[in-house]
Amino acid sequence: MRRKPLRMCVACRGMFEKENLIKVVKNKENIIQLDETNKLPGRGAYVCKKDECIQKCTKTRGFNRAFKGNVPHDIYDKLKK
Repeated sequence: MRRKPLRMCVACRGMFEKENLIKVVKNKENIIQLDETNKLPGRGAYVCKKDECIQKCTKTRGFNRAFKGNVPHDIYDKLKK
């Protein structure tokens, strides 16, 4: 039986299966977007679906750290919804 790959949450640093996380992607053109299908190519960063993790990620700008640059505010706004 194959193990499912684990990804780290940028807020709580916990390891979870991809189905339990929300993915944000930065592609080759440096466009950052929310990946609802979990299939977009590019560098990915993940956050838990828990409200606490989403709030912490927004407060600490966790995706800015993951992508080593500024992430548009609308990405954080979409996470809250």
